[in-house]
Amino acid sequence: MSSASQWQWETATAGAIAGFATVAAMHPLDVVRTRFQVHDGRVSNLPTYKNTAHAIFTIARLEGLGGLYAGFSPAVLGSTVSWGLYFFFYGRAKQRYSKNRDEQLSPGLHLASAAEAGALVSLCTNPIWLVKTRLQLQTPLHQTQPYSGFYDALRTIVREEGWAALYKGLLPSLFLQVSHGAIQFTAYEELRKVVVDFKSKKRRRHSGSADSVLVMRSRLQQRPSSEGIPRYMDSWHVIRETVRFEGVRGFYKGITPNLLKNVPAASITFIVYENVLKFLKFARTNE
Repeated sequence: MSSASQWQWETATAGAIAGFATVAAMHPLDVVRTRFQVHDGRVSNLPTYKNTAHAIFTIARLEGLGGLYAGFSPAVLGSTVSWGLYFFFYGRAKQRYSKNRDEQLSPGLHLASAAEAGALVSLCTNPIWLVKTRLQLQTPLHQTQPYSGFYDALRTIVREEGWAALYKGLLPSLFLQVSHGAIQFTAYEELRKVVVDFKSKKRRRHSGSADSVLVMRSRLQQRPSSEGIPRYMDSWHVIRETVRFEGVRGFYKGITPNLLKNVPAASITFIVYENVLKFLKFARTNE
């Protein structure tokens, strides 16, 4: 295997492990965030929560640990696949944009690499996130036959709504992945560059819009009514109905659990990624 291909698979493996670690640690907050985001005050099959702490306590009391980890299987699958593919596509794009592997890319090219990776990941993983959202929204108040798990949900969605339903929420998902990923990875690369430069100099001397898009995606990915009628038809319908009944505040539902989740989640992802990548490189050089 060539060194370039080996490096790309190492980054994909490190990204997949980082994605798994992040979901395992932060999933209960993701469940709470999703339920807040779809609660428009007109849905009868979702409980009402006062705040993030009350939501966690209520879910744990009424649904047990399984409620806090609803949709965990597709979340783990989605995050592991997403981060693995993200780092893989990102590495490929960076390599293509650089004239040689030793050349440092500009922030603009890091932005383009991350945006390209985000778009490809969204196209590959949207069905997984759709199933995750539906499973997270299943509560004891649900009026339709619940999905028994990931594969049952996938089969039922295709049978009842068709293959196109697996790509509900794709437009906001594309916007989210491209913009959020591009900003996050560009910041990461520039900060990493500073740290690497600082360490090398030292060696020589001594020898946070995304919430509103998430609301749109979560609402589009809800399960239709028992009559098969979707609550929201498309992204523009979500915007109109949210502004009409909830105002601008409706787009920021779930912002507290989202912030509580995303700040440590980003740290976990990149820390695990860097350490796994370092371990894989060390193992390769010692073969």
